Formats: sequence, C-alpha cells, structure tokens
Amino acid sequence: MTAPEAINQLLPSYEGYYDIVRENVLPPFAAEAKFISHQEQYFLVHSAKLSDIDSTEHVYFAAEQNLSFARLKELSETAWENGIKDVVPYYGHRNSDITVIAVCDSADADAMANCKKIKYSKTYKFMLHGWSNFKLAVVDLSTGKVAANWQGGDLKTFLLKAMKKTGAIN
Repeated sequence: MTAPEAINQLLPSYEGYYDIVRENVLPPFAAEAKFISHQEQYFLVHSAKLSDIDSTEHVYFAAEQNLSFARLKELSETAWENGIKDVVPYYGHRNSDITVIAVCDSADADAMANCKKIKYSKTYKFMLHGWSNFKLAVVDLSTGKVAANWQGGDLKTFLLKAMKKTGAIN
C-alpha cells in the first residue's frame, strides 16, 4: 500500500469528529482535518454564565515517498505557521493544537529517530487566553513503525491500531 492510499484508508477514522478537507488544501499536504469544540457552563440559568471554553485542533496529513528529516522539519514549519495564523486567543480560548501526520513509503532512520526533537508551543497572555501545542507523528509503511514527538505520544498508539486495522501495516 502506498502513502496516499494509506491516508485515504486513515481519513474515515477521523470523519466522526473532524471536518475533513481533501480539496484545496495547503500545498505540501494531501488532506486536512479540523475539530472545533465550544462548551459553556451555567449556574442554574443561561444568563448566569460561568465559563465559555473553545478548543480546536487542526490536523495536516502528508503523503511522502521517502521522508528525510529536513523534509519533516519543512512540513512541520509549514503546518505550524499556517495553523497559528487562525488562532484567536481570548478569555474563553482553551487551546488550539496543530498536528502533522506524515505517512511515508519509507523514512530515513534520521527522520524517525529525531522526530521527537521537533517541538513548537505558544501561550497567550501567560496561559490566561490559552495555548497552542504541536503534535507530530510519522508512519513508516516499509517497516510498520510509528514515531512521534512528546506531544503526539497519544497519536502513536492510535495510528498503530488504525493502520493495522486498515491493512496498511502488519
């Protein structure tokens, strides 16, 4: 299975909670997914609002033949810069996370080993107006391995299960 085919098999697992975009996506990426959550808490009646909480996640899917560490850094920088532009911090903003999932036919050992070194984060008004974190995961279809940075640790187990379920890796 090639990387674009694996992404097409992976996207249905995101469709339940995310809005998937397959056309007119940011140029180096094959697809995008966006999750938006808005919660409000009240005390007895709607006019007595206690809190207003917004949380978003923007996921970029990249399909690569041979992934090098330089290309991985380039994908990460592009996604971070594009995702941060859309953040509007205010008192009710909790977090806006940017995620890159790079699925590749083969990855350099350097890219897999140093994936965890790519980190971005930003706080808004000392976290009073929320924060943004960067999650990264790399799926190497030739070896069946998944690597992730510290923030993307939860993606690692999810992607292993999803890729095994779809038959992309054994």
